Amino acid sequence: MIHAANSQLFRVSVVVPARNEEQNIAWVLDRMPSEVDEVILVDGNSDDGTIAAAQRSRPDIIVVHQTRRGKGNALACGFQRATGHYIVMIDADGSMDPVEIGDYLAALVDGADYAKGSRFTSGGGSDDITALRRLGNAFLNVTTNVLFRSRFSDLCYGYNAFTRECLEAFALPDPHTAGVAQWGDGFEIETMINIRVARSGAAVREVPSYEYERRFGQSNLNTFRDGFRVLRTIVTERFTTAPQAVATATTTASRPAFVLDLD
Repeated sequence: MIHAANSQLFRVSVVVPARNEEQNIAWVLDRMPSEVDEVILVDGNSDDGTIAAAQRSRPDIIVVHQTRRGKGNALACGFQRATGHYIVMIDADGSMDPVEIGDYLAALVDGADYAKGSRFTSGGGSDDITALRRLGNAFLNVTTNVLFRSRFSDLCYGYNAFTRECLEAFALPDPHTAGVAQWGDGFEIETMINIRVARSGAAVREVPSYEYERRFGQSNLNTFRDGFRVLRTIVTERFTTAPQAVATATTTASRPAFVLDLD
């Protein structure tokens, strides 16, 4: 647990979606900081030893099996199981360092509702982004910021943390509905929740983060395919109803909605 400014103890949950990450998951779990109270592994029907490796590394890990296909459904299942007031989402491939979780929590304790990881703000970086992907990311950032009056510098990065109240703004599909895929089940999840948080009026703070190459295995990223999926998500979200405002102790009228990085 961490001790917040208002003298309450807040639990910290980390949600890790994983499919066939046997070679990577132990590294991720072994680097979890002491502030983390629970780790939820959401397994996407792995056919290797991902679950066993996770349980060896962290015997208290909570294993959840996702109900439909896609990263979005995995995250929705994990968020529903999480009991923490602060929730962190992180990948299982070793590209995101759990040691940085303390920086995200510091932003939340300092008053942010949503701590958005960024490779492109001061102090961030990446070993795993090409010039073409960087250009595409910049275009998608500008498009989103113009349409939604946001100030994202790294829309497509999936290392984020948030207060439990943000789940209402996410408005994710019910993970208990099995079978048919729903909007938000797939890769669009990260863009979707970023946009919905921005539209809700929540206080967003960008946190510098460094992205590494995945430790083992092949990435499923495809620059053109994934870029078009993100663009489709932006357009789709533009014509959806604005999400419910995030309830916070400090009104958004009395603080900036976006703070680009930590002091």
